[in-house]
Amino acid sequence: MTHTDPNIIRADFSAAMSAMYREEVPAYGTLLELVADTNAQALAADPELKRSLIAKDDLARLNEERHGAIRLGTAEELATMARLFAVMGMHPVGYYDLSVAGIPVHSTAFRPIEQAALASNPFRVFTSLLRLDLVQDASLRRRAEEQLADRQIFTAGCLRLIEKAEAEGGLGPDDAQSFVSEALETFRWHASAPVTEDFYNALHDTHRLIADVVSFRGPHINHLTPRTLDIDAAQAEMPKRGIAPKAVVEGPPPRKVPILLRQTSFKALTETVRFKSASGEGKHTARFGEIEQRGAALTPKGRALYDRLLAEARAQMVPAPDGSNAGAYMAHLGEVFSAFPDDFPVMHREGLAYGRHVDGVLKPITYEDFLPVSAAGIFQSNLGDDATQAITESPNKAAFEQALGMEVADEFALYATMADSAETVGAPA
Repeated sequence: MTHTDPNIIRADFSAAMSAMYREEVPAYGTLLELVADTNAQALAADPELKRSLIAKDDLARLNEERHGAIRLGTAEELATMARLFAVMGMHPVGYYDLSVAGIPVHSTAFRPIEQAALASNPFRVFTSLLRLDLVQDASLRRRAEEQLADRQIFTAGCLRLIEKAEAEGGLGPDDAQSFVSEALETFRWHASAPVTEDFYNALHDTHRLIADVVSFRGPHINHLTPRTLDIDAAQAEMPKRGIAPKAVVEGPPPRKVPILLRQTSFKALTETVRFKSASGEGKHTARFGEIEQRGAALTPKGRALYDRLLAEARAQMVPAPDGSNAGAYMAHLGEVFSAFPDDFPVMHREGLAYGRHVDGVLKPITYEDFLPVSAAGIFQSNLGDDATQAITESPNKAAFEQALGMEVADEFALYATMADSAETVGAPA
């Protein structure tokens, strides 16, 4: 039997996910239109940018590019999710500890890892695992564990097809199509919650994210993110189309040579939920829309400089949730980051960024991963600023990998394999 290319399965699943989310969250459709218009304008204004994207195989993938995010409740769910994503050629890359920002999860990003697969379809899913060990109330923690143990987030058909793909080394065309349909059900929104309103409120009062994970039938996709070539233009355009953006763009400041990842989003929707209790309906806020702009992947040396400059900037000024100091913060961030070279040949020569020669021309390698501070900023802007239990910083990569059932890949090692073979610049000694 001829097996369907995992790249095709991933592309079909990404398209199906996008169609489903557009139906569930109409503002996401508006976001896609805004991004398409912004990208068209950026390409028309900068022919060199267009040529560079074509040379790197980035242009063809641009309009199809998405990343999503889900939050899982148990180690078993995470391990099975890893198997599901493997059918689509997606692997866990990186470890992200969000407890550093007071959010009780740790995460990885499932994505393709080879250059050809990324060029074909770079769909990524930022996948978080709830840290109930960080919940101080032992009784509430036990009830949450019992609730999560009682649910099954995968359909029987999905589990059967995962097992078949593992046993036979892939799926034929009909099974691949069925797999996309069955897997999609795991990510669908359910307006009915299998918990009482009182239990939901107890979870919510501890931390909104805990309520979002524990109170529902599955890990509904909480955002899908298209990629823009000019996030500042997209941010300015959002209010004109009836979308209220978050106060500031997360990540580095605007630059001639974009680096790493910049992200913005619109506020999460407040949605009606039907609880088990007789009181009936309540409200839940979780799902939102996001836009990203990707730049050059940095070496360990470049990332260390980025992290130092960001910490320096935030030690002096933090963006206010209400946006009251947004202009001052962005100006301050730009001043601090003037210490980071804004010329790619210089960045490459100084060992700050990965590059490869395409038709004799040095091009930056696109950053495919995420930034913990930015992810936390997006989470916080959509979870609200209500006072909840203080979460203690507690990274635990070993526990995450044990739950996952494998080690996460090192992003720097992956970029080094994409770079010119002689390039080891910036690698740790």
